[in-house]
Amino acid sequence: MKLSENEADVVEASNIQLITSLLNSIPHTVSFKGKWSLIGTKLSDLKSHLSDLSDLPSTPLSLSLLTSLSHTLSQALSLSLTCHTTHLPAGKLKTQNDVDSVSAKIDSHIKDFEVLLKSGLLVPVQDDVVSVSCSVSVSKREPIRVESRNLITRLQIGSTESRNSALDSLLGLLQEDDKHVLIAVAQGVVPVLVRLLDSTSTSEIKEKTVTAIARVSTVDSSKHVLIAEGLLLLHHLLRVVESGSGFAKEKACVVLHSLSFTKENARAIGSRGGISSLLEICEAGTPNSQAIAAGVLRNLASFADTRNNFIEEDAISVLLTLASSGTVLAQEYSIACLSNLVRDDDDLKLLIARKGAIDCLRSFWDSATAVRSLEVAVEFYKNLAWDERLVEALISDEFLIRIVNVLSCGVLGVRIQSAKAICRLGCSAKARKELGEYGCIPPLITMLEGKSVEEKQAAAKALSTILVCSGNTRIYRKEQRGIASAVQLLDPTILNLDKKYPVSILLSLTHSKKCRKQIVDSGALAYLQKLVEMEVDGAKKLQETISHGKLWGVFARR
Repeated sequence: MKLSENEADVVEASNIQLITSLLNSIPHTVSFKGKWSLIGTKLSDLKSHLSDLSDLPSTPLSLSLLTSLSHTLSQALSLSLTCHTTHLPAGKLKTQNDVDSVSAKIDSHIKDFEVLLKSGLLVPVQDDVVSVSCSVSVSKREPIRVESRNLITRLQIGSTESRNSALDSLLGLLQEDDKHVLIAVAQGVVPVLVRLLDSTSTSEIKEKTVTAIARVSTVDSSKHVLIAEGLLLLHHLLRVVESGSGFAKEKACVVLHSLSFTKENARAIGSRGGISSLLEICEAGTPNSQAIAAGVLRNLASFADTRNNFIEEDAISVLLTLASSGTVLAQEYSIACLSNLVRDDDDLKLLIARKGAIDCLRSFWDSATAVRSLEVAVEFYKNLAWDERLVEALISDEFLIRIVNVLSCGVLGVRIQSAKAICRLGCSAKARKELGEYGCIPPLITMLEGKSVEEKQAAAKALSTILVCSGNTRIYRKEQRGIASAVQLLDPTILNLDKKYPVSILLSLTHSKKCRKQIVDSGALAYLQKLVEMEVDGAKKLQETISHGKLWGVFARR
């Protein structure tokens, strides 16, 4: 909306007159001469900004700032006249406070005008430029860019009420479309939002600000801008998590969930008391905020530097409780967090088991409504199994059947974690035998032919472990694709797959003349010479074994 020239000119002229009157009054002040001298210096800067502003088109925003400035200058002029004598009707202390307040307001006006002048909102757009830009598709986003710049400017200037209103408009814009988020981020909204989280902002503005930042964090291609804000953003977010409203805490956790994947941020959150605040949310927050807080804790627990913080805060009990009684997502994140915590700590594995982790794991597993959520459960099971003291408990209560049942599921991550768990359980003779009896070998052979190299390797490693059991070897030999699938993995062109595992599988079968022949017929010799040159464990022995068998077969025919 354009303003009439008369309306804008009247306000500008009034401000210039007030500044002139104030500059004339200041030399006559007797009380607080030093403070008034400083105000006089500021008025020179203000006058320069008004001159720059007069050369540009007026807008409702610039008129609002000019009107606000008029009130401040009128107040300053009246106050300066009062200070022409040492007799101060309001008293010295009150008058001094009023002078300081006027000085601070003038500082604020100067900053507001600087922001407005730098924003580009007042720069006129040539009609021919507009017509050209409208002819290309990118012009469809230009109104959003203009609106974003306008809102970003309004967030930095004016009263608390005007900033609050600008936040409402910004939230509406960001919620409409992810592209709007990207445009606002490109215009520089993130640093402005971070500054709004400062302690001087009202609780309402903080809540809306952290909501806007949370919205930005949901768009993956914008997360790097949040990460670039570093410790300042983390500091503000942790203050919100510690003492904000329930809604603000939840939104702050959403942002922390995006930022806590890096080691530096995780260490900073842990060292600033963030884990304690997050655990409090897990205990007493809303169901949704509990789940998000548990997700942040899961991320933090993946770094060794933060694990001591968990122990110091007695996190285990809180996480186990949430894993048993929270929402489905909260349970999943809690299980994942516990799994990360015990990964490299046998003493912690035993402690968690004693506190009921295995029963909690079984309940979560059996109540899971989606196979995908079992990935964290199987990984937790695998991590616990690395402590030999817990293996006996982990192969009871039909856990082995549960593991075998998910080997054939449609979720890659679950299959991989299950194969890794079987590999670990293979250290137990009892577990090896029972796994074979429960039918783990056919699905593991199928996994050898999977598309993912990680899946192939996990299956090959598991099979190489459990084929130590002669009963499992007999089962494997009966599978039609077993030998061919293992031989295919010897191919040196399959990168990032440790060849010692398929070599081990095939070596376990060479006691059978029929299997030796099948290994040769499947093309193993074509790969083995290269593997011998690469010094792969067992490759030379396998080559010699199946070559010897082939040679004796030739002598027998003669």
